[in-house]
Amino acid sequence: MATFGTLSDRLTETFRNLRTKGKLSPADVDGTVREIRRALLDADVALPVVKDFTAKVRERALGDEVNRALNPAQQVVQIVNEELVAILGGQQRRLQFAKNPPTVIMLAGLQGSGKTTFAGKLAKMLEKDGHTPLLIAADLQRPNAVNQLQVVAERAGAAIYAPEPGNGVGDPVKVARDGVEVARRQQHDIVIIDTAGRLGVDAELMKQAADIRTATDPDEVLFVIDAMIGQDAVNTAKAFQEGVDFTGVVLSKLDGDARGGAALSVASVTGRPIIFASTGEGLDDLEAFHPDRMASRILDLGDILTLIEQAQQAFDEAEALKVAEKLASEQFTLEDFLEQMQQMRKMGSMKKMLGMLPGMGSMKQQLDDFDEREIDRTEAIIRSMTPAERRNTKLLNGSRRLRIARGSGMTVTDVNQLVQRFEQAAKMMKTVARGGVPNIPGMGPIPGAGKPGASSKRGKQQKSKGSRSGNPAKRAAENAGLAAQAAQVPTGSGFGLGGAKGAPSEADLAELQKMLGRG
Repeated sequence: MATFGTLSDRLTETFRNLRTKGKLSPADVDGTVREIRRALLDADVALPVVKDFTAKVRERALGDEVNRALNPAQQVVQIVNEELVAILGGQQRRLQFAKNPPTVIMLAGLQGSGKTTFAGKLAKMLEKDGHTPLLIAADLQRPNAVNQLQVVAERAGAAIYAPEPGNGVGDPVKVARDGVEVARRQQHDIVIIDTAGRLGVDAELMKQAADIRTATDPDEVLFVIDAMIGQDAVNTAKAFQEGVDFTGVVLSKLDGDARGGAALSVASVTGRPIIFASTGEGLDDLEAFHPDRMASRILDLGDILTLIEQAQQAFDEAEALKVAEKLASEQFTLEDFLEQMQQMRKMGSMKKMLGMLPGMGSMKQQLDDFDEREIDRTEAIIRSMTPAERRNTKLLNGSRRLRIARGSGMTVTDVNQLVQRFEQAAKMMKTVARGGVPNIPGMGPIPGAGKPGASSKRGKQQKSKGSRSGNPAKRAAENAGLAAQAAQVPTGSGFGLGGAKGAPSEADLAELQKMLGRG
C-alpha cells in the first residue's frame, strides 16, 4: 500500500515519541494533535476533514478515557485508529444485489481513473462467487476504449456486449439500455456498464452519465477515483455526486507512490462508502474495502485478517495436511517445497503480503529491496532437477549441479546456496519433529529450551554442588550418594516426557509425529 506510505511513516513516528511518556499532559496532547494535523495536510487530506478529525482526537485524548488508562499513549493511538476508521466510512459496505436479476452496476469517473480495468477485476471477482456478469461497452468516446474492454473481458473470462466500434461512433445510452435487455434474455445475473469519462468535469460528461442512469435504473453507481489525483479528488467527487449521485466509491491505483490522502476524504465529504480498493494492475488485485483494516495499515498495525483470507483462498487444505504429515515424518522434499511456493504465489505479491504484517513500516527499506524475481530463480533451479534429484538432494554431485545451473540460467554457487538453505531448513524441521531444540544458524540452540524450567546457570550450580565435609572418607561417601541420586532423576526431553526409563519407544515417537502432523 505505497500510496499511504508517507502518511503512515509520519503517524508512526509521532506515536513512537508519544510512547516514551508515562503520563500525558495537555501540552503533550496538543503537540501530538499538531503533528497529526501536519501529517494529514501533507498527505493531501481535505482541510475540513483534517479539522474535524483533529478536533475529535484532541477532545477524546484530553478526556477521562485517557487520564484513567494504564497506558495513556496506547489509548491515544487507539483513539486515532477509531477516528481514522470513522472518516474512512466506519463499517464495510458490500454490493447491493437486486431482488430480480440482473443487478445493474454503472461505473462513473474521470478518464484515466481505471474504470475499464476495474470492470474486468469486478467481473472476475463476481465470477469466483458464482455470478455470471455481462460487461457493456458504453464508453464510445475514448479512442480504443471498446477494444480495451474486449481484451479485459477476455482475460477475465467474462461475457461482453459491444455492438458499436466506439471512437466517437454510436449512442452510449442506447447501448447501455439494449445491453441490460440482452443480459435479461441471456440470463446474466449482473450487468457492469463501463461509461465514458473526460479529462475534467464538464456538462456533456454529466448529461451523458445522467442519461445512462435514467435509461438503465442501476442498483449501484460506483464512482471510480484515482488515489493519486490529489486535492482535486474532493471537487471531482462532489461534482459527480451532484450530477450522477453515486452510491459507492472505488479507490484505484493504491499501489502508486503518490501521497493519496485526498482519497481518504471522499467518504467523509460525500457521505458515500468506499466499497472496493484496487491494489495493482493484475485482474486479481482487487479487495473489498474494510475501513478498520485500512486504518490499521496506515497506522502500521498490520492487516492480518486480509492476509488470512488470501491464504485461505490460495491454499488447498488437503495439500497442507499432507505437507504437515511429511514434515513430521521427515519426508519433506524439494518437490513439496516447489508446490508450497506455487501456492504462495497465488496469494499475489510477496511484498504486499509482507507489508500486511504489523510493524513492517519500520522495515520499509528492506521491503523495497526485496526482489520478487528471487522466487522465479529458485523455481527455475528446482525445475531443472530430475524428480529423483528433487526427492533426494544427496544425489547432487558436481556434474549434476553444473547441469542444473546451466539448465536454469544460474550459477553453480546459486544451486549450492539453495540446496544448503533447504537442507538446513529440513534439519531444523527434523529436530523439531523429534521434540528437540533447533540449532538456529548464527544463534545456536535456545538456552534451556530442551529442559523446561532449567537454565544453563542453574545447571552449573547443580554441577558444582557437593559435600563440603572435612573428613575425606565421609566426603567421598556423600558425593557417591549424590551421584546415585542424580542418576535416578529423569533428565526430560523436548516434550517433557522424562528420560532414561521414561523415554518413549520408537513406536511412540512415530505415533506422536503423526499426531503433530495432523494437528
